Amino acid sequence: MKWKKFKIVAMASVMALSLAACAKDDGAEGSSSKYPEKNLTIVAPSGAGGGWDLTARAIAKTMNDTKLIEKPITVENKPGGGGAVYMAEFATKEVKNDYALLVKSPPLLINNNKAEGNSPYGYKDTTPLAQLTRDYGAIVVKADSDFKTLKDVLEAIKKDAKSVTLAGGSAPGSMDHLVGVLPAFEYGIDPKTVKYVSYDGGGEAVAALLGGNADVIATDASTIGQYVKSGDVRVLAVSSSERLGGELSEVPTFKEEGIDAEFTIWRGLFGPKEMSDAAVDYWTEKLKAMTETDEWKAELERNGWQSEYRGSEDFTKYLEDQDKVIVELLTALGMQK
Repeated sequence: MKWKKFKIVAMASVMALSLAACAKDDGAEGSSSKYPEKNLTIVAPSGAGGGWDLTARAIAKTMNDTKLIEKPITVENKPGGGGAVYMAEFATKEVKNDYALLVKSPPLLINNNKAEGNSPYGYKDTTPLAQLTRDYGAIVVKADSDFKTLKDVLEAIKKDAKSVTLAGGSAPGSMDHLVGVLPAFEYGIDPKTVKYVSYDGGGEAVAALLGGNADVIATDASTIGQYVKSGDVRVLAVSSSERLGGELSEVPTFKEEGIDAEFTIWRGLFGPKEMSDAAVDYWTEKLKAMTETDEWKAELERNGWQSEYRGSEDFTKYLEDQDKVIVELLTALGMQK
């Protein structure tokens, strides 16, 4: 009789454990220790050809090629508002979706702090997973432009601001705009007078320049090398502290042109705000491993990126510090909300 009672209790315990396990697996997406259980998506909140797009595709390609992540990773382009449109969707509709990830850079902070067209969503509405690269801004003209130096552009703007059209692949007050007006601000020009036209992504900005719809563009240094190599454009200056390599090795820095300013473009991967611990731990491990592969190093070299890895905790702290820098910069330019 005692043995029968023991069997019943034991069976009840097993059933309870099984039910608890099932309940856990049926909870929020990604909460299972079996994560990932289906295909993953990385969103580039811009059109093709820009830094977000190239970063998302480099991550997906490296993970897929190395089999670090066995589930297929696809990249989706969702342009609009210099990244702000999809950011609103990501922060509200994908809050618990462990299978939706996002590539971002300084506009995540800028759009959340600027006065005009600002976004109510910032890095605190995400789960920062890792910073992966750093890049710099570039001031670019067509190869046959009359502008030979950065100072030529600044003098033309100073003489007649409306005569020079500056374009970029992000919204007014966002990253490309700031890269473009920083030299003007340091040169004593009111940044509000600079004629700026925004496009959805660096690829569209380059097309505008080559099509004669812009005189100058501000863009990512890493994405412009191919156009320098083809002879279509000329880079007048870059926002790094030292000269870069590759196709831009002969390009002077802002400081060499007498402009006391720098601008670093970090890029990283983000999960939704309420990403499960299992998914965060998974991506933390996989992204760290990815940065150590030869395939990722080849992507860095191919795209002209510099390696800059920060894990989730360090990246979050870095974003807190960068947020303060952005506020100071926007305030100086009269663009802070």
